[in-house]
Amino acid sequence: MYNKLIAKPKTITEQILFEHLAGQNDNSVYISVRPDRLCMQDATAQMSLLQFMITDLPKTAIPTSLHCDHLIEFTKGSPKDLVAALSKNKEVYEFLLAAAKRYGMDFWEPGSGIIHQTILENYAIPGNLIIGTDSHTPNVGGLCVLGIGVGGAEAVDAMCGIPLEINKPKVLGVNLKGKLDGWNSPKDVILKVLSILGTKGGTGYILEYFGEGVNSLPATGRATITNMGAETGATSSIFPLDKKSMDYFSYTNNTSVLNLKKDLIEKYSHKKEILDDPRSFFDEVIEIDFDKLDIFISGPDSPDKLISLDAIKDASREHGFKTEISCSLIGSCTNSSYEDISRAADIAAQALKTGIKAKVPFYLTPGSRNIKNLIEKEGYLKTLTDFGAKILETACGPCVGMWNRTDLKQGKNTIAASYNRNFRKRIDGNIETDVFLMSPELATLFAITGNLSFNPEKDFLTTPNGKKLKIQPPKNYEISDIKLTKVNKGLAINLPDKKVEISIPNNSDRLKKLKPFPKLNPKDFINMRLLIKIKGKCTTDHISKAGEWLQYRGNLDKISGNLLLGAQNAFTEKIGMTFNLLRGEEQPISTVAREYKNKKINWIIVAEENYGEGSSREHAAMEPRYLGCKVIIAKSFARIHLTNLKKQGILALTFKNKDDYEKLYREDVISLEMIEDIKPGKTVKLKVKHSDGNVDKLEFDHTYNEQQLQWLTEGSSLNVISKKQKTRD
Repeated sequence: MYNKLIAKPKTITEQILFEHLAGQNDNSVYISVRPDRLCMQDATAQMSLLQFMITDLPKTAIPTSLHCDHLIEFTKGSPKDLVAALSKNKEVYEFLLAAAKRYGMDFWEPGSGIIHQTILENYAIPGNLIIGTDSHTPNVGGLCVLGIGVGGAEAVDAMCGIPLEINKPKVLGVNLKGKLDGWNSPKDVILKVLSILGTKGGTGYILEYFGEGVNSLPATGRATITNMGAETGATSSIFPLDKKSMDYFSYTNNTSVLNLKKDLIEKYSHKKEILDDPRSFFDEVIEIDFDKLDIFISGPDSPDKLISLDAIKDASREHGFKTEISCSLIGSCTNSSYEDISRAADIAAQALKTGIKAKVPFYLTPGSRNIKNLIEKEGYLKTLTDFGAKILETACGPCVGMWNRTDLKQGKNTIAASYNRNFRKRIDGNIETDVFLMSPELATLFAITGNLSFNPEKDFLTTPNGKKLKIQPPKNYEISDIKLTKVNKGLAINLPDKKVEISIPNNSDRLKKLKPFPKLNPKDFINMRLLIKIKGKCTTDHISKAGEWLQYRGNLDKISGNLLLGAQNAFTEKIGMTFNLLRGEEQPISTVAREYKNKKINWIIVAEENYGEGSSREHAAMEPRYLGCKVIIAKSFARIHLTNLKKQGILALTFKNKDDYEKLYREDVISLEMIEDIKPGKTVKLKVKHSDGNVDKLEFDHTYNEQQLQWLTEGSSLNVISKKQKTRD
């Protein structure tokens, strides 16, 4: 597709990438682009800023914003949880604010809102390229902005003025046919896409939506779809610009966009040639017909496991989950907009008229303080609280594991949620909790029934007086006639202040200055040991747990205690445990890794498909690097995590023959004898000596280019930046 970048017409993806190219090598699998803006949330920003401080640069090279949304724990609800967070996280918030003032970044205080809603409300400019240290940065694609999730080291590059390097993405066109109405929602659309592509089928692609069906999707509904495109592994997702998009910019009073309305729509809408013959312009095309779309939920432990409502009971019997739910949650960066909440309020209002209220605990998270004020003004907040909803602070909360759940610490149970991920232990820390993803209106309905086995198109509720009630599909409350009154614009810090000191107490548990990782030593790759061979899915949640561990995101030594807590050992099937070769016993993986590091034993990790799926958190790469990991071998890697590993100086390899996964054993001694000979496009051979004396020579692939091999040689990409900075000085 990229050999046609100078040709007309272009897809919207090509148009935006072409406008942001920082130079291109037609023979390379990579392109370099210059982003317009960087956005960081508080959990990931800490480590990014600690790395940036090492460079000694005076300011950020591009506009940057910090958003405090991840560290607020749901315990009692709003506003008590915000008060508690301001006290508990005072040290971190002060660090982030000082860094914002020192380097000239916008600062969004705790309680302002979830990062992606804040970006939609304040930073979305059609045709722009925004990168963010959160995998759901593509959320902004609903407004025709190309958003790409990156790791912290890539954020450091951006702050240093270094272009973003990405694999040349292919463009997958998603043709939306028909009209979305009734009980179908934007959530059903992206769940259908997930059922087609799975959690790795979008890797290497940008998903671009087109067709008549686009017209029936509100802007924030489109954002729901592009947000969860991350779950397919896609680099990003994007919609064209049209009247629905401009309705949103009118809603947020974005005059800079509205003044260019005609020109922008003409530039970033699909040309007739593309719509008439999409397969000649997209690398691949899939179709979704809204008129044939089912109502879906997905789960219990992966967002691509779709179940239609008619199949719930059979799926429950087959897979052993309960259809009775313990609670229902709506919100998160995926479904916390005005439209989402108003549709949920419509369901609640229908029930309240007959005396029906929520049967199970029902939790609601508005996406921003602005949205919370708007739904209060429109009366939806009262409707939902009368219905039984507890209002959470405008933050990520349970969606990222920040939930001090007290009603059920352990035990088998089922949760309904309008979130984007449902990995084991992610939401409440309980490995026995089955989480099902769905639209906010469906999650509201299930709060009434207390059970997933209810199809609103066929089934009836029973009112307190014994009558039958058929809940009607929610009204499409859109924003064309609504104005968002912005009550909090954040703290705009346009000029850096060199006088501001960024202090970190020596005895801090929360923050700790970084030391550069050491340069590559070829001897370290001889006689490596196998720390763990992982069985099955291993996401960044499995590698570096969030929840209670979020508080240590600024202290690499401390947070390394959570390394691979959720990983399943292929030899024993135990979770978070491995065999300590020095002691001859099973121990927590981080304990063994730390002892190996102290004894100067270098080690490797072996994993299966799509290793590092999920969040952008670079801690999942920094922790193993810090504790002595030299090589990670997998059948395949998730996009962001692979980049994170490269940036931190870990050698990431994939099996040339995936069956060789079976040839690696617990007591193996593994050597890469000539690491200096690794070249782009050339395979790598490892010598594997088994405990019985036999030796296998296994072959592996890699995707390192010359620059990335320099990161490996120097110890990290940050070391390369610092070296260049010292040379300039």
